[in-house]
Amino acid sequence: MHPAISVILLTTLIGVGQGLFLALYTSEIYSMIDLLPVQNSQSFYALGSLVALSFLIMGLFASFFHLGRPLRAWRSSSQWRTSWLSREVIILPILMILIVLYGTIHYFGWAEKQLFSLQQMRLLNLSLLIGALATLVTFALFVGTSMIYASLRFLQEWHNPLTVINYILLGGASGFTLAVGFAVYVEANVVNFYALWAIILTMMAFITRSLSLIRNSQIKPKSNLQTAIGMRHTLITQKAQGFMGGSFNTREFFHGKSLDKLNAVKVIFLVLIFLVPIILLFLVTMFAVVPLALAISAFIIQYLGIVIERWYFFTEGTHPQNLYYQTVS
Repeated sequence: MHPAISVILLTTLIGVGQGLFLALYTSEIYSMIDLLPVQNSQSFYALGSLVALSFLIMGLFASFFHLGRPLRAWRSSSQWRTSWLSREVIILPILMILIVLYGTIHYFGWAEKQLFSLQQMRLLNLSLLIGALATLVTFALFVGTSMIYASLRFLQEWHNPLTVINYILLGGASGFTLAVGFAVYVEANVVNFYALWAIILTMMAFITRSLSLIRNSQIKPKSNLQTAIGMRHTLITQKAQGFMGGSFNTREFFHGKSLDKLNAVKVIFLVLIFLVPIILLFLVTMFAVVPLALAISAFIIQYLGIVIERWYFFTEGTHPQNLYYQTVS
């Protein structure tokens, strides 16, 4: 398939925002059960929510460049019963509203107002309840976004559970890696906590993404040139695609890149997403006072790698129509 930069930015940016929110809420849960110190509501949770919301907004903005008629974007939600795209369109603004509420609760200090208590735990408050709901919506958005591609049966490279798992893990890893830099910036004492979780999620993502690469390299197409054109003859050779210089079919359903370039891109994103960030995150855990540049570099490098990975992900999808539209006359 042809990679669209708007969709690449949409899926990667909202993934960072989702992952960062999960990092914020995870630390609040740990604080509730006295495994982490309590953080300042305004400078940590409220500001962190604003950063997470910013990434969601940037992703939403990027998606408008993929629309033929942006003014009719609202219609994309009308098919929510059958379309994962429509469900994503509905879930994303719901998550944004919940994160706004979560950040607002912390900004105005409403998180200090206790609702009820659990045995041997801190009292539960409104932010924990809103955060729990936002967490469910966050995972629903991960599933909704990834199922747009995983639900396409005719694209064998995408139609498998690893697609959903990779979207969740890569989004979570990038969000927790950003949380490391954010914690360093606001001087919160949860830097090592975030760094260790970022390493764990990155390693898990490496395993699942590697499995998907191995799986996709062994796929046997269900169609061939005979089935593509409805001919049973065993000796068929394509001389031309039927066009003098390309068409919508060749532009939108085929990337046109060589195998050598695709292999090089694969190596690059594996290094940028997994190897370099893990090394940098390990270095973060060794510093008593973590340099901000080190923490931010880990995120920037990993995010750049995820953008490249998402480009490669779209090129992996081999549309069956390419069996017919193979060569330009």
